[in-house]
Amino acid sequence: MKVLLVNGSPHKEKCTYTALMEVSSALNENGIDTDLFWIGNQPISGCIACKTCVKKHACVFDDKVNEFLDLAGDYDGFVFGTPVHWGGATGAITSFLDRAFYADFCGGGNRFLLKPAGLAISARRAGTTATWDQMNKYFGLMQMPIITSRYWNMVHGTTPEEVRKDAEGMQIMRILGKNMAWFLKCKEAGEKAGVPLPEQETISFTNFIRE
Repeated sequence: MKVLLVNGSPHKEKCTYTALMEVSSALNENGIDTDLFWIGNQPISGCIACKTCVKKHACVFDDKVNEFLDLAGDYDGFVFGTPVHWGGATGAITSFLDRAFYADFCGGGNRFLLKPAGLAISARRAGTTATWDQMNKYFGLMQMPIITSRYWNMVHGTTPEEVRKDAEGMQIMRILGKNMAWFLKCKEAGEKAGVPLPEQETISFTNFIRE
């Protein structure tokens, strides 16, 4: 089994990376392989709702989003990392997930269906719980079981060295990795025992307008 760690920071190996690596170490120690995917620091366009993904099964913009989608189906779980910008997740990771999940959802890819997702949030001071709320909405819509830790999944610091000194934050990341490893093993055991995934129903799209 393997988990993909997605670094949504514009900095490749800074605070968010440090948090993700602590999660990775805990996963590895519990028998789960990990890989790292950095979304980069180039502009990522938001979704333009063109619906090209319905036929293409990928986004119309061929960038880091499609690169991620090409990989995602091979992984059993995901941990998404983001720093806090202006009290919420970064614009880049927001645009990234808008397009990646929309392309999979509309294209019927099922790359993420019932695969666990976790968060690693880094901040200097505040905005972490708002980011927690914001990011978990993506996983809920995609039917991804949300893996939690002993506390909300956050670390604090302005440098990797400061993050490593956040003893509680580092512990939270390790527990997140251990909890995800446990969940993945339970899921695998269920599959081996013949427990099928839930039957999927055709989506009934409605709104609040009634004639």
